[in-house]
Amino acid sequence: MTFIENPVYVLTVLALMVLLSLYAAKTKWGKPFGAALLVIVFTAVVANLKLIPSASNSIPLYDAIFNYLAPISIFFLLLGANLKSIKKAGIPMIGLFLIGSLATVLGILISWYLISPQNVLGDDGKILAGMLTGTYTGGSVNFNAVALAYDFQEKGILYAGAIAVDNVVTAIWVVITIAFPMFLRRFIKDKKLSTDIAQEKEVKANNMDLKSLGWLLFIGLSSFLISELVSKVLPSIPSIITLSTIGIILAQTSFVSKLKGGHTLGLYLVYLFLAVIGAYCEIGAVLALKEIGLTLLFFTSLAVLIHGLIIIVLGGSIFRDWDMLSIASQANVGGGTSAIALAETFNRKELILPAILVGTLGNALGTYLGFMVVSIL
Repeated sequence: MTFIENPVYVLTVLALMVLLSLYAAKTKWGKPFGAALLVIVFTAVVANLKLIPSASNSIPLYDAIFNYLAPISIFFLLLGANLKSIKKAGIPMIGLFLIGSLATVLGILISWYLISPQNVLGDDGKILAGMLTGTYTGGSVNFNAVALAYDFQEKGILYAGAIAVDNVVTAIWVVITIAFPMFLRRFIKDKKLSTDIAQEKEVKANNMDLKSLGWLLFIGLSSFLISELVSKVLPSIPSIITLSTIGIILAQTSFVSKLKGGHTLGLYLVYLFLAVIGAYCEIGAVLALKEIGLTLLFFTSLAVLIHGLIIIVLGGSIFRDWDMLSIASQANVGGGTSAIALAETFNRKELILPAILVGTLGNALGTYLGFMVVSIL
């Protein structure tokens, strides 16, 4: 193990990137970007300078953050969820998410016929198209589910290249979804489809004390353990669905609702997750694959761009809330955790619960759409 692979060193750097992004987001130049975007950019720079591991030499710490901290971050944020937010924001968010899922499928199919990746990738092209459909509907869980069904993980270079391209495009899309509500408002005014009913509660909840921290960690870890056990007994139910359900139920109890700091703790873990997304944004790994890497990059980028155009035109004509539209698109492309970060960036706390719910819906829907695209092609 080299020094830069030391998990304590890497975690220290990730924590520093989160800290720098929080301070930078308070500056005049950093405020328009927000901490969520800045932590991705800062960590991507550090990783591409080879100061910490990236996607091609990933370490177990990164997997632990993806597999453990990211789901638990969602759980902590759900503990402050007000179910009234579903009534005002849930239906439009679900509608936009379903439009975005349709846009992902159309984006992949249109890009397939415009780029013709099968000329370079052969029969593997349609499996990759299905994997990308899955990941840009609900996240990496769906990407791997489709890959495993076709033993695609055994195709080392191609599989690694697909992951590298996915990471780069996902990171870029976070940047775009943060920017385009501000851009669109220059031409078309929108309106908030919900009100920030959770804001007063969250301000109070941010004053953490030691007793609350102790209970939050115990409840979070216990609930995560239960969700893992349920997924072993009922494999058809993803653990994140069980974990989210437990979080929503507990949030309605008076004891848990009085615990302080759940939102702060959950948000910090989200930023650690985004830091790893930045570390995985490895431009060199894509370029090293030469023609295969560039073909994958063009195919994937065009598909996501088409997704964006469709959800803006179709979704915007029905639900003209650019923040919500952006968050729904990010729930498709980046998953529920990065969608939460956008809700925070836009100061739309009432959209946190809907973002988590559609992210969970994406986990359930993405694999099926991925297989559907493979069968179509």
